[in-house]
Amino acid sequence: MAEEKKEKKKTITPEEIREALKEVYDPEIPVNIVDLGLIYGLEIQDGKVKVVMTLTAPGCPIWPMIEAEVKNRILALEGVEDVEVQFVWDPPWNLNMISEEGRAVLRSLGFNV
Repeated sequence: MAEEKKEKKKTITPEEIREALKEVYDPEIPVNIVDLGLIYGLEIQDGKVKVVMTLTAPGCPIWPMIEAEVKNRILALEGVEDVEVQFVWDPPWNLNMISEEGRAVLRSLGFNV
């Protein structure tokens, strides 16, 4: 009987997830959700990814669209089998959470950040 080889699953990294999430934008702000500081945490275990994030405002009406885009971007990565998105409101998002890259984009558009 031929020996079966087990395929080794690719292990996804937080850096790969963050890079994928840099393709997700808040439709009202021309900065990706990573540089906006909306991603609070990532948990990765056995092909399952949990994203802990916030939005710029608790009553944001577009949260289902952002949640779907986050899931789709991460599920497209090799080694990911499932994605859970958890929205949290503590700590509340504020302008100080925007990365330097995000600030540069906003300044180029005339925002004072």
